[in-house]
Amino acid sequence: MSDTIRPNPDELLARVTEETRKQERGGLKVFFGASPGVGKTYAMLEAARQQRKAGLDVVVGLVETHNRKETEALLEGFEILPRRKTPHRGVTLEEFDLDAALVRRPALLLVDELAHTNAPGSRHLKRWQDVLELMDAEIDVYTTLNVQHLDSLNDVVAQVTGVVVRETVPDSVLDQADEIELVDLPVEELRRRLDEGKVYIPDQAQRAMDSFFRPGNLIALREMALRRTADRVDAQMRTYRRDHSIQSTWPVADRLIVSIGPSPFSAKLIRASKRMAERLQAEWIVAFVDTPQYAGASEEVRQRVLASLRLAEQLGAETVTLTGNNIAESLMQYARSRNVSRIVVGKQAGPLWRRLWRGSVLDDLVAKSGDIEIIAISGEDGPPLPAPPAVSRTKQDWREFAWAGAVIAACTAVSLSLRSTLAPANLVMFYLMGVVAVATRSSRRVALFASFLSVAAFDFFCVPPYLTFAISDYEYLLTFAVMLTVGVLISTLTVRIHMQAAHAVDREARTQALYRLTNELTGVTRAFEAARRATPIISEVFGAKAVLFLPDEPGKISFRRRTTDALPVPRSEEGIAQWVFDHGQKAGKGMDTLTGASALYLPLKGSHEILGVMAVVPETSELTASPEQQHLLEIFASQTALAIERAQATAAAREAQLRIETEQMRSGLLSAVSHDLRTPLATITGAASSLLLHGDQLGRETKRELLESIVQEAERLSRLVNNLLEMTRLESGAVEVKREWHALEEIVGAALTRLDSLLGERPIVTQIPQDLPLISVDDVLLEQLFLNLLENAAKYTPPGSPISISAREDKQGVWIEVADSGPGFAPGDEELVWEKFYRGKAAGARGAGLGLAICRAVVVAHGGTIAAGNRPQGGAMIRIWLPLGGKPPEVPTGA
Repeated sequence: MSDTIRPNPDELLARVTEETRKQERGGLKVFFGASPGVGKTYAMLEAARQQRKAGLDVVVGLVETHNRKETEALLEGFEILPRRKTPHRGVTLEEFDLDAALVRRPALLLVDELAHTNAPGSRHLKRWQDVLELMDAEIDVYTTLNVQHLDSLNDVVAQVTGVVVRETVPDSVLDQADEIELVDLPVEELRRRLDEGKVYIPDQAQRAMDSFFRPGNLIALREMALRRTADRVDAQMRTYRRDHSIQSTWPVADRLIVSIGPSPFSAKLIRASKRMAERLQAEWIVAFVDTPQYAGASEEVRQRVLASLRLAEQLGAETVTLTGNNIAESLMQYARSRNVSRIVVGKQAGPLWRRLWRGSVLDDLVAKSGDIEIIAISGEDGPPLPAPPAVSRTKQDWREFAWAGAVIAACTAVSLSLRSTLAPANLVMFYLMGVVAVATRSSRRVALFASFLSVAAFDFFCVPPYLTFAISDYEYLLTFAVMLTVGVLISTLTVRIHMQAAHAVDREARTQALYRLTNELTGVTRAFEAARRATPIISEVFGAKAVLFLPDEPGKISFRRRTTDALPVPRSEEGIAQWVFDHGQKAGKGMDTLTGASALYLPLKGSHEILGVMAVVPETSELTASPEQQHLLEIFASQTALAIERAQATAAAREAQLRIETEQMRSGLLSAVSHDLRTPLATITGAASSLLLHGDQLGRETKRELLESIVQEAERLSRLVNNLLEMTRLESGAVEVKREWHALEEIVGAALTRLDSLLGERPIVTQIPQDLPLISVDDVLLEQLFLNLLENAAKYTPPGSPISISAREDKQGVWIEVADSGPGFAPGDEELVWEKFYRGKAAGARGAGLGLAICRAVVVAHGGTIAAGNRPQGGAMIRIWLPLGGKPPEVPTGA
């Protein structure tokens, strides 16, 4: 039986997504070696010659030959891009020209020395970032890399060789390579090449052989390169088995958490965990627990933690900052929520008594771990992170110590005044109150100082013999011990509560900020309005100037379309915003890309595309230095992008609904008008044809009837076309209501006259009071209203049935009613009849369904109301209210 199983749908989807992503980017091949001189560049050029021979467009972006003749010979025949010259401190540096490569866009580009640091002023800090941009532009790249430049092996290489390599490449870059070719050379042959001057010039070669290129170093580096390549081959085999569904089961992946603190050796712990995560093929998370004790840490300690978290991010870890009172409890709670299988911690150095006194995070984790494996790594060697410059707190410390001394002095003064009336045991309470007062406003160190000072002051001033530390009764030793213990305990708890309160305030502030942003963006229906509302909140929360840029045309960011009147960044940085928009990556101040910018630029990432760019000009370095602050800023950018995307989706839905309604209107128009056009046209065509063909044979009366039918149907067509045009003008707002004072009976009479042939002998009953005031209306529009109402009444009522028109005045307007004696409106039609193209359910009803819609538009244009209903005695009734439009002019009476 085959061990092939049916592929998992989620795995297939992830595989297709990964393949799609690869197809949208250029490929990367890395020629990987253990050290300089093994022939990486030579192997890269030979592979490139084979590709060019196969007809591929191959261009040399930058190749360092190091004056090796055999390497220079392989360059012959290649197109080589000119290098970009950059002046720096009086020296002209030559660098790879990224922009020239993007303009040339070859199929394959050769870029040597992936770990190289670019000259100041370059777009990217590192050459590997140039390569990633080339890949984003769908250009295939060949490059070279030595094993000592891998970031995760940096501390191991330093331990083996004694040399700390400054130029490193994140492992995630190597993981993106489509192919890794190991260029290997035995140690003896490499040293022979050195001796022959094929790697360095003779003087340099001898020094290299005596230091970095010692046999032991080369063996260790070669082993690391082989192991790294073997890990890659193993990953390729697992991918092959996955792609061919050979595995019979799907094992759950490991996940580990690395707990770091302010220790200088956190870097070693992070790098070791990176290697462990690679061997286990596990997701790894670097966590720092922000306890109340950390709130009083020095700036040096804070910067060390930030540097460790930044290193972890560069190595591809997910970083998280937890808050809690106990490190072990916070870690275990988070580990269980993330289904973590291993927790990696560093061994705590120091004497046993200190660990017993303060407690050990490692021991606490082991006690609480349950089924989670705890791994401890020694932190005694390995290159620590470079210590940031210490920030002096001397002035602040002396102020706090002076405050503590003043408080204890005040307590002593009170105790001296009451020494003769109170027992010494009661005087202790004053000193304990002083310790509490100091602890609420000072650090733990100052609070402890106050505790010891209070014991000394109590002994010196309040215990006989006075003004000496000697004691006459040894029972006071117990008093001193209890006083000191209680003072230390009170000061410690007070400081802890104070720090916890500060932490709670900070967390509440962050939560409130996110709530404000979410609340402000809720219900916004326009994309630019969402961006504009988010800008002041971002500026206030982060204490920085912020501005959001949205594209003014597809794919083009412009500083003209921004959310603030003032532009807080130079116009010369518009290209930086465009780069961030194109690549979807952070850049600018504090980042590795475009570091010379005055602001930090973040992409506004929607679910499918980049929607804009956020620029933040920080007033302090905390925003760019703190991963936690950057993470919060990214959350703000994400929430804003989602609001913009939601507004765009709402607008798209409105446009789609409008298109649907337009299509429905078009269909209704064609359906309604086609019949009403065909019928009169057929009548006119038939009558005209009869007159033309048989006119001589027809009698006078017959000819008259045919001509009358032509006139009637032409008038009917004229009314239909007029209704269509009138409806279009009313809906577009092109109709201007020209108000003048008119008598209502004159407008009604004009409409009846025009419909004389249609109404025929039908009785028309008008009840318009003679004292009805003049009304301010557009007589043309109002006449059209009565034409449509009367025609509609005639159409839906039996011939000869009466139609009534009545009017009456109220305090602010005139009520008008038009009623008939027909079947009335069907139930539910009272509101539908005002819709365009809606026709009643009466048998044989004809028309386009525009008459009553035009009536409503005319009434609304005059500021009135119109409603449909049925009369109690039967028949339909239309009730209209029109405002008088002011005080009517007085009509002069005849002399």
